Amino acid sequence: MSARSAQNRPQRDSYLDGQLLIAMPAMGDPRFARSVIYLCAHSADGAMGIIINQHAPNISFTELLEQLNIVPPEDRIRLPTGLHAMAVHLGGPVEAGRGFVLHSTDYFKAESTLPIDESVCLTATIDILRDIAKGTGPDKALLALGYAGWAPGQLESEIQSNGWLNCPADPELIFDPAIDRKYLRALDKIGIDPVRLVNDSGHA
Repeated sequence: MSARSAQNRPQRDSYLDGQLLIAMPAMGDPRFARSVIYLCAHSADGAMGIIINQHAPNISFTELLEQLNIVPPEDRIRLPTGLHAMAVHLGGPVEAGRGFVLHSTDYFKAESTLPIDESVCLTATIDILRDIAKGTGPDKALLALGYAGWAPGQLESEIQSNGWLNCPADPELIFDPAIDRKYLRALDKIGIDPVRLVNDSGHA
């Protein structure tokens, strides 16, 4: 199967919010090389998504809580089990200083939470970080700094140009703490051998 024939291209009247974008090996923008993006919004006005498999450099979740004055350093030891190992993701190049949390639907704030599909929501206010620190946040969460954005028609053009594959989202993949294996897991989800993909990516 060639990369082009394997690609799921959106029809003009369909949108891909709630799906995963998987960067092709020939992706020309190094910021998105081998990236997997959960698409939070997609319409005639453009698209917005969160990269789910890139680490934010030089910061841990507990350090971020301290920088935002949510948890003082002396209280770090009292944080819920597991938060010390929680990764901070680089969600994309737009508004890289702003935090976005993808999370399970057991957590919802009417004034700030955006439901994306039946299993994933997005919240971008500091309240969710406070709740996570208190142990009252969502069961599953992915914190990212920044997001990926596309102007109207831009994402469709990139997909037509063989820049991205897309497939249905999988919450287990989105929230998998093993960030480095998400790219291969996403390709496997649509039955693509990455070796074959590299060999085929230069062919029409």
